[in-house]
Amino acid sequence: MELKNQTAVSGFHLLGLTDNHKLLPFIFAMFLSMYLITILGNLLIIMAISSVSQLHTPMYLFLSILSINDICLSTVTIPKMLVNNQAQDDSISYVECLTQICFVSIFGDMENFLLAVMAYDRYVAICKPLRYTIIMNPIFCAVMVLLSLLFSITDALLHTLMILKLSFCTELEIPHFFCEMAQIIKLACSDTFLNNLLIFLAVIVFGGGPVCGIAFSYIYIVSSVLRMPSSEGKHRAFSTCASHLSVVSLFYGTGFGVYISSAVTDSLRNSAIASVMYTVVPPLLNPFIYSLRNREIKEALRKLFGKLTYLV
Repeated sequence: MELKNQTAVSGFHLLGLTDNHKLLPFIFAMFLSMYLITILGNLLIIMAISSVSQLHTPMYLFLSILSINDICLSTVTIPKMLVNNQAQDDSISYVECLTQICFVSIFGDMENFLLAVMAYDRYVAICKPLRYTIIMNPIFCAVMVLLSLLFSITDALLHTLMILKLSFCTELEIPHFFCEMAQIIKLACSDTFLNNLLIFLAVIVFGGGPVCGIAFSYIYIVSSVLRMPSSEGKHRAFSTCASHLSVVSLFYGTGFGVYISSAVTDSLRNSAIASVMYTVVPPLLNPFIYSLRNREIKEALRKLFGKLTYLV
């Protein structure tokens, strides 16, 4: 196979979700709708929390940051796909591709860490309610968010720098709608052992750590709730965790589904379709989960709509 050094690679070709050009208008309309709903839904969550002083608490601070992160994650991938779809041009430059890989990794990792931070917040609120305001003080909350961002950026930069060292073959087609790290590594003609090793270690450390944190938090939460004497107290405690548990299940469930899909099928196109589930669906559904299952958010949205209606 003929090799090309990475400095000679001008770009890649994103093959998208289908070879059928008749479906492109439908795919464009579907992804444009999902993107607009994602932006609008998460902006409404942010505005609702900002406009109600009672929601200026650590729990809703983390939710606001999660909404900002979801907007960023969707913006990294979907607009480029929509532009290529309309222009009927599947190319993406080498720099754009690396940038997309880096930011998808940052915001994907950030979502992972934020879910763990939110689980810890619920653990403190339920298991140590008298010390909640002392433990979850503004400085501690800011440090947790900044550490999450720092770990996410570190992980993303490590992967991106390792990809910079790869040489690529003449086959530069990516069977995906965005530059996914695993697909780029598969296109390399040089040795990818270190890249795959880094991915494995990152999954263990940056993926396994937050997952264990979430699991341990909920083990203690369930244990504490079951010791509560009143059924009303148990219901109230579980209801405060319902939205977060739903979002956690959605995020890790779709990620696990993509992994299973990649393991059981040889079709790269099916794998690309499955990847939509963890890059597009969670940011789309998170606002609906919190607005439907959280009484405070529903009340804040009602007040926000009332203000907007008054201004109009």
